[in-house]
Amino acid sequence: MTTSTPPLREAARAIVMDADDRVLLLRYDENGGFWATPGGSLEPREGHATATLRELGEELGVDEKAIELGPQLAERTKDHLVGGREVRQVESYFLTRVSASDVDPARATQPDNIREHRWWTLAELRTARETVYPAGLADLVASVAARTPSQPVVLAV
Repeated sequence: MTTSTPPLREAARAIVMDADDRVLLLRYDENGGFWATPGGSLEPREGHATATLRELGEELGVDEKAIELGPQLAERTKDHLVGGREVRQVESYFLTRVSASDVDPARATQPDNIREHRWWTLAELRTARETVYPAGLADLVASVAARTPSQPVVLAV
């Protein structure tokens, strides 16, 4: 019996931080509810950096000119369902800096199923009782404060 690999779906995700080193996460109700970084799949012939900027506008109403796009910090590969079909999602996580005042969900063009957004301190991330994706986000953010990795960190599923 052979098992086929699900189709590949590339995604760009943003680890959004403000001047106080808080991290912006989005709340979704699916699968019992969880918090996650902004982002989504790449469009045809779109690069990861461009997709990251586009997604912040679509999901959070942030103007591209207000975003300071940093390096890719991490990557994660996970098989999961998207629209009822299994895919192998390969996510690239980019450090981005924005001012909290530049986030305006009322300007979002594709808010998807986002229930709310919230800025989290590192201490809040470390003690969160709710599910936060990606796993290990607090440790990644803490390590970035000390030094940007020379190669993207591979995150656990």
